[in-house]
Amino acid sequence: MPADSAQANLQHTIEGSRLGATEAAQWREWGPYLSDRQWGTVREDYSADGDAWDYFPHDHARSRVYRWGEDGLAGFSDKAQHWCLGLALWNEHDAILKERLFGLDNAEGNHGEDVKELYFHVDGVPSHAYMRMLYKYPHAAFPYSDLVEENARRGLDDPEYEVLDTGVFNDNHYFDVSIEYAKHTPDDIFMRVTVVNRSTRSARLHVLPQLWARDVWSWVAEGERPALSLVDNRVMARHSSQPLKEATAWGHEPCEWVFCENRTNTPKLFGKPSTGPFKDGINDWLLAGETDAIRHDAGTKAAAHFAMTLEGGASHSVYLRFAPADSAHVNARALFEQRHSEADEFYRALQHNLEDADARNVQRQALAGLLWSKQLYYFDVKAWLEGDPGLPPLPASRSHIRNNEWRHLYNFDIVSMPDKWEYPWYASWDLAFQAVAFALIDVDFAKDQLLLLVKDRFMHPNGQLPAYEWRFDDANPPVHAWASWRVYQMEKAQKGQGDVDFLERVFHKLLLNFSWWVNRKDAEGHNIFQGGFLGLDNIGLFDRSAALAPGYQLDQADGTAWVAGYALDLMRIALELAQHNEVYTDIAVKFFEHFLYIAGAINEVDKDEVEGLWNDQDGFFYDVLHRPDGLRESVKLRSFVGLIPLFAVRVLEQREHEGLKDLRERLLGFLHHRPDLAALVSRWTEPGKGNRMLLALLRGQRTKDLIKRMLDDSEFLSPYGVRSLSRHYGEAPFSMQIDGHVLSADYQPAESRSRLFGGNSNWRGPVWMPLNYMLIESLREFHRYYGENFSVEYPSGSGYLASLGEVADGLSHRINRLFLRNEEGNRPSMASYPQLEMDPESQNLVLFHEYFHGENGRGLGASHQTGWSALVALLLQPKE
Repeated sequence: MPADSAQANLQHTIEGSRLGATEAAQWREWGPYLSDRQWGTVREDYSADGDAWDYFPHDHARSRVYRWGEDGLAGFSDKAQHWCLGLALWNEHDAILKERLFGLDNAEGNHGEDVKELYFHVDGVPSHAYMRMLYKYPHAAFPYSDLVEENARRGLDDPEYEVLDTGVFNDNHYFDVSIEYAKHTPDDIFMRVTVVNRSTRSARLHVLPQLWARDVWSWVAEGERPALSLVDNRVMARHSSQPLKEATAWGHEPCEWVFCENRTNTPKLFGKPSTGPFKDGINDWLLAGETDAIRHDAGTKAAAHFAMTLEGGASHSVYLRFAPADSAHVNARALFEQRHSEADEFYRALQHNLEDADARNVQRQALAGLLWSKQLYYFDVKAWLEGDPGLPPLPASRSHIRNNEWRHLYNFDIVSMPDKWEYPWYASWDLAFQAVAFALIDVDFAKDQLLLLVKDRFMHPNGQLPAYEWRFDDANPPVHAWASWRVYQMEKAQKGQGDVDFLERVFHKLLLNFSWWVNRKDAEGHNIFQGGFLGLDNIGLFDRSAALAPGYQLDQADGTAWVAGYALDLMRIALELAQHNEVYTDIAVKFFEHFLYIAGAINEVDKDEVEGLWNDQDGFFYDVLHRPDGLRESVKLRSFVGLIPLFAVRVLEQREHEGLKDLRERLLGFLHHRPDLAALVSRWTEPGKGNRMLLALLRGQRTKDLIKRMLDDSEFLSPYGVRSLSRHYGEAPFSMQIDGHVLSADYQPAESRSRLFGGNSNWRGPVWMPLNYMLIESLREFHRYYGENFSVEYPSGSGYLASLGEVADGLSHRINRLFLRNEEGNRPSMASYPQLEMDPESQNLVLFHEYFHGENGRGLGASHQTGWSALVALLLQPKE
C-alpha cells in the first residue's frame, strides 16, 4: 500500500534520518529518563505497613538516597542512569534548594496526590537530539507550607488550592526558566538554561546545573563507586562501565564547581552517625553556609554554581557540556540553533496539512509531553521483597502487603509513563494508548513499548499483564491487542508495509493473556465476564478491585464488551498473519467463534443459560447483579460502562479473507450450526459498503438506540466529548440496596467527592480522553460498513441527521476544542490558569490533564498526563 505522505515526509527530515539509521539506538541512549518523583513510590517503600507516601516523603528526598532510580528537575540521563543531569535553583528566599518538583502526597491533597508547580513540556524530537521544557519559579519563597495547610483545610467538595492561587506569581514576579538539551553526537550532551525575569523589578537567582551518579554501590557487596573530580575547571567523570567523560560549564557569570556524595544524611534523618558530605550537601552549603557540607574537588554529585542578578525583563543563559573526555570544541549556540531548526523541520513535515497555527502548537506540545514522559523504570520485585544483602532485615509483614506473587518481575527499561510526577510508574492500559500516540512520530518506540509488556520479565507466568506497581495483579481493560493492531496499521500506512514479525511476536504472548482472561473472569463459563475490571475506578456502585459480599456476583457490561473486542482484535491479527502463514486461519476461526458466543451471551440469545445485559426498554447495556437467593437484577446506572459494547466492532474487507481457501467455508459452517448467533450480530452474509463484512455486538436498531442515549446532551454529550456518567444523575442520583446497605452514585462533573481509589480520579461525570478516542474510532469503523445511508440525530432531538462518520468527526472536534482557543481566546482545559491565559508570554503554553470537567472542559486530575491525553495529537492530524 502507498505510504502516508506526512509520514513519508518525516522520513526525509534530518531527525527522520536519525531514527532510520543503523545508529538510531545510540541516539536514544540519552534522554529525559529521570522521574519527576521517585519519593513516595512503591519501589522506594520498605515500610512494614505499605504506606509508601509516609515512608519516603518529599522532605526526605533531598537528603536520602534512592534505591531504584533518580528524579530531578528537567532530568536527563543515559538509559541506565549511570550519569544524571538536572537543574537546581535558589531565589535566596526558599528554605530548600529547588532540585525537584513539589506536590502533595495522597493524604495531603483534598483530591489525592497533586503536583503544585508550573512547568511545561514545550518541545522535543524522538531521538532526544533536542528537548525543551519551561519551569516557572517565583521571586518570593515558594509557598510549601501554605499549599499543604490550605489543602488540608479543604474538603472533597472544595476545589484544589493551586500554586497560582497563593499569589506568589502575581504581577509577574517570577522567573521563566527554559531548560534545553541538544546532542552534538549521541553521547555529547549540551544543556542550556535560559532565565528570563518576567517582572519589572530586579531579582537574584542561583542557577546550578547538576551532574551525579545513581547509587549502584550501596546495594551489592564491594560495589564500585563512580567518581567525579575537578581537573583544570573540568569535572572528570569515571564509571567502571562507561568511557571517561568530562563536564564543563560556562555563562555570563563566574562558575564555581562544588561536590558532595550521593549518600543518605543519616544523622539528619535518623539520628545515626555517618560521615559526609551527604546528598543534601550542596543545599546546606548554599542555603545555610555549611562549608563542611561540600568538597571542592571530588564526589559523586557535582553542581556548577552561577549567581546572578537579573533586571526586569533581562535574560541570562548558562551552559553545561557532558561529553567524552578531550572532545573538540563545539559552538554551543550554533548547535542549539541547528537542533531546534531540525525539530522545526520534523514537525513541519508532520503538520504539512494542518493549517491552523494553534492546532499545530497544541499537537507539538502534546507530542513533546509524550517524549518528556519517558523514564527508566527499575524494579526487581524479588530483591525488593527480600531486601539487599548486608543491610538490616526487613519487616516480615511487608512480604504480604503487595506483589508477593510477582517475584518474577524484573524491570530495567525505558518506559512511557502516564505522568512522571503523579503516576511515575507504568500502567498496562495507559501504556497501550501511549504507544498509539507515539506511533505518530516514533513507531519503533511504540512497538518496543508494546513488546515490553509481554516479555517474561513483565508478564506473569499465568499470562496476566502487570497492572501497576501498587498492585500488579489488578485487572485493567485488555486493550493491548487493539493497540498492537493499531500501531501495526499506522506503520503500514507510514511505510507501505507492516512489521509482521512484531505482530506475530506480540500475538503469541497475547494468546496466553487471553486465556488468562477467559479462565479468570468468566466464572460460570457463559461468556459473561465478572468483577475486577479496573481503570474506570469509581464509575460503578462497587469497588471493582474488591470482592462483593458473599453470594453476590456482578456481570459487567464493559468487562464482557472488552473481552469481545479483545477476541475480535486477535481474530483480525490472526487473519493478517494468515496472509503470510495459513496456519493462523485456525486461530482466526477460533476467535470468530469466541466473539459470537460472547455476543450471544450479552444479548441474551439463550435465556435458559444466561440473562443478557441489554435492556430493550432503556436502549442501554447494564451490569447484572446476581443475589444470593438466585435472583438477578439489572444495575440500571447509565454510565460509560453501557457504551463500551460499541467498541467491539470490526469491519473485514473482502481482500482480508478471500485468499484464505477454507476460511469462508468454516465460518459459514459455524453460522449454519448456530443461526441464532448469525442472525443476531454477525451480518457476515450481508456485504456492506465496499463489499465489507461487519462483526459487532449490536444490530442496526440497537446501535441507533444506544447512540441516541450517547448523543443526548441531557445525558452523555457534553460540549467537549462524551461524559463518563449520565448528567441525569445530577438531580436524581441513582441508588440501590445491596446486602442491607444503600449504594448510590450521582453526577460529579469535576473532581471526585469520595476517597475511593485514592480520590485523585473521577469517572462519575468528567470527559476522559482514552474512552472518547476509542468511541470515535469505533464509530468510524461502523461507518466503514454502513456508509452514508445509516444516520442518527446529532445531537439527539436536534432534527439534524448525520452519518456515523460525521458523528465521529463531531466528537473529535469537541475533544479538540478542549485545547484550542475559543472565540474569547481561551482554552477550556486551561480554565484554572487565567493568569497564564491572559499573559502574552504564556498564553501558548498548554497542559494535558488526566480528565476534563463534564460541563466546561476544565482540566482535572494529573496535569501532565501525556500519557493518554496526547491522543489529541492523533485527532488533530488531518486524514490523508
